[in-house]
Amino acid sequence: MRVLITAAGSYGDVAPYTGLGVRLRAEGHEVALAAPELFRGLVSDSGLEFRALPVDPRAAPPGGRRGRSELLARAAAFVERLGDALADAAEPGADLLLSATTTAPLGWHLAEAMDVPSLGVYLQPTAPTGEFPPVVGGVRPLGRWGNRAAGAFGQRVVDRLHAGAARRLRSRLGLPTLSQGARRRAVERAGWPVLHGFSPALVPRPGDWREGLRVVGNWWPHVTPDRRLPAEVEDFLRAGPPPVFVGFGSAAADRGGELGALVVEALRRAGVRGVLQAGWAGLAGAGDDVLCVGELPHALLFPRVAAVVHHAGAGTAAAALRAGVPSVPVPVLADQPFWADRLARFGAATAPVRFAELTAAGLARAVRTAVTDPLLRVRAEAGARAMADEDGAARVAEAVAELGRGR
Repeated sequence: MRVLITAAGSYGDVAPYTGLGVRLRAEGHEVALAAPELFRGLVSDSGLEFRALPVDPRAAPPGGRRGRSELLARAAAFVERLGDALADAAEPGADLLLSATTTAPLGWHLAEAMDVPSLGVYLQPTAPTGEFPPVVGGVRPLGRWGNRAAGAFGQRVVDRLHAGAARRLRSRLGLPTLSQGARRRAVERAGWPVLHGFSPALVPRPGDWREGLRVVGNWWPHVTPDRRLPAEVEDFLRAGPPPVFVGFGSAAADRGGELGALVVEALRRAGVRGVLQAGWAGLAGAGDDVLCVGELPHALLFPRVAAVVHHAGAGTAAAALRAGVPSVPVPVLADQPFWADRLARFGAATAPVRFAELTAAGLARAVRTAVTDPLLRVRAEAGARAMADEDGAARVAEAVAELGRGR
């Protein structure tokens, strides 16, 4: 089958789909991955067909807004451009559409117009449940009724966010008028299948989810079998005790210099060496016990470090647990507080350190705890063993094969 995967957002929203695409290609499918132009090299290097989405997830909204208002403004501007981008990416055709969390609300209309089956391949749990509050908006429990009500409200917010783009997309595709909320409800009534690519060790499948929603385990960014860490990284790792990795991914994009100085001071106070990953923040620092790096495969680096300080994005949080390494989560926004809380509840991370309250002294204390508390290491290793028995990509491949047989 010709399979089109659509994913949009930051690196962590796209990279896992390279591994999923490679797995599907190994099963004999023709696989294309539509993603922002920024990730052309990432996708092409995995051997998948790349279809560009002319949207830039790094673009900041006007006016210098911060916090939740910034997140909503960025999301609204991004969605406005995404509908046409997805339609353009689909024009070469496909027999099956796989939609990520970020593309599914518009992908439902695309699949309808293409008259092809579709499958959700999500990295976050988005369906309302009484077992935990929505992944975006905080982690304070609201009770079973409150959690579900907040989740349903969140869905309506997402509907409103996509309403204009969906209306224009349906017009372009020649589809009859239908509101975004009505399309979502129709998808849910039909039992649209969604496979969630995170570990049930961190988030077990909620018992009150509808049929068709499954938690299958992670699929991981593609790493070629012959890939190695750069020589300078190998030299640094061998030159002393395991360092602490520090990276904030796509978060903190406007605080690189200030943040780098703070991190270096925290590592000095904690008495540890550090590997600093630049990310979108441009994180950098100087010192004999500090190495600054660009993008590196977490699967190769994380097993070699003593702890991972990170923004608690879904992919980085999972990669740290997969490596059996304690985490120091420093969540910034979106779903990051949710994953930080999950790691801490599992016992594989220190208490989350709020980014807005980050200080060198506070980060140093958390790093010392991460590298010295044996229980954190024991729980992280238990998580790694549980994840080793999971194969989310294989479960998706099975679902794709089933859909293919039904055509």
